[in-house]
Amino acid sequence: MGSRFLVTTPIPDPGLPLLRQAGDVTVLPEPPDYEALAALCASGDFDVVLTQLRDVIDAPLLARARIRGVSNFAVGYNNIDVDAATAGGIMVGNTPGVLTDATADIALLLILGTARRVVEADRLVREGRFHGWEPELMLGHDVSGRVLGLAGFGRIARAVARRALGFGMEVVFSPRPPGDRPVGEGELGEFAGRVRQVPWEELVERSDFLSLHVPLTDQTRHLVDAAILKRMKADAILINTARGPVVDEAALVQALANGEIAGAGLDVFEDEPRLAPGLADLPNTVLLPHVGSATVPVRSEMARLSALNAIAIAEGRMPAHAVNPEAWA
Repeated sequence: MGSRFLVTTPIPDPGLPLLRQAGDVTVLPEPPDYEALAALCASGDFDVVLTQLRDVIDAPLLARARIRGVSNFAVGYNNIDVDAATAGGIMVGNTPGVLTDATADIALLLILGTARRVVEADRLVREGRFHGWEPELMLGHDVSGRVLGLAGFGRIARAVARRALGFGMEVVFSPRPPGDRPVGEGELGEFAGRVRQVPWEELVERSDFLSLHVPLTDQTRHLVDAAILKRMKADAILINTARGPVVDEAALVQALANGEIAGAGLDVFEDEPRLAPGLADLPNTVLLPHVGSATVPVRSEMARLSALNAIAIAEGRMPAHAVNPEAWA
């Protein structure tokens, strides 16, 4: 019998053709709810499930599952209980390293778009409210010469730093907020002498733009809460291209509505696809539908890697991008 794959949401080429060359592929016509997915994983009909971030693969589901592995169509895998998967001998794969530049571009887009009120200005023109140049029409914030604070300093944050330096921004970073660890000049590489590490509290207070680039963990959930928002500058802008729950979205709505900060550019949300009440009504926001990796080449490469991970797992081989190789140790 060939390998058997369950794909919870259709993925771009070459993902599905690769899977079909390796075995039988079942692509669900619409995203499954939790109970339906749990039942499919427990059915014994599939070797590997190719999942999306919206698919919750938790310990109870994994305890019932009769699968060899889960291949996540994403870099992140906070939707999967990796410890439970490892305990059950279930391999987890992801797609790292392919969306760095695309996500960094979106972060810079949000910085520029929020600072210069692009969405508000576009709406004004489309609604026929543009009556010609005016001295105080749609005044925004400068980007060049301002302080960009990076929460986290991994691949995507470094790519954002590279772009921001080109815009003449001052770049400071905190590598693993809310904690700290010293980052030496050797580790900084090309950024040595061009960026500066500061403690998390100082990063919050100094940044004109605070951009989040941390994974979602117990330590980073609601990293930016009401207390942190109060410590930001009144004219600061928050940027989030990481994970929605890193920000207390209800607190953010209040901070934006009360003028505690000037704006927010978000590509991710705490309870996607739902927004916190009132967020969509705020004019000082740019809200994108989780499109950080949404370019044709990036999504194609994500499809290829997730398919190859799934094929390797189904055939009993270690996938190229294993989150938990110890599952088969």
